[in-house]
Amino acid sequence: MLLIIRDSATPEQINQMAETYFGLRVKLAVDVVREIIAGGGELHADCEQALLEDGSQQVNIWGADWYPETKEVGFESLINIRPRQQNRSMEIQNADLKQRIETIVRHLLEVS
Repeated sequence: MLLIIRDSATPEQINQMAETYFGLRVKLAVDVVREIIAGGGELHADCEQALLEDGSQQVNIWGADWYPETKEVGFESLINIRPRQQNRSMEIQNADLKQRIETIVRHLLEVS
């Protein structure tokens, strides 16, 4: 189930988003300006589209993954290939941007 998360997610929301990948992973699109995420799509592009429809700007949206069991953040996605933004690979190259994304993801998805 694809959800837009604006405040701390509930365990139920995380489970719903993780259903697509059998609870192992949640594909995300993270708006680093609005500090919100869309998660649970089959593709990062599905999540990106949900944020675009919600008013986000494409230049502010980056793809990531959340692994609920290990509470790890991944930074690899096809939507991250952006030569015009100095990111030429699927992996986010800018360390500051990675840290910002990780902070947003942990704030919204790390359930105690």
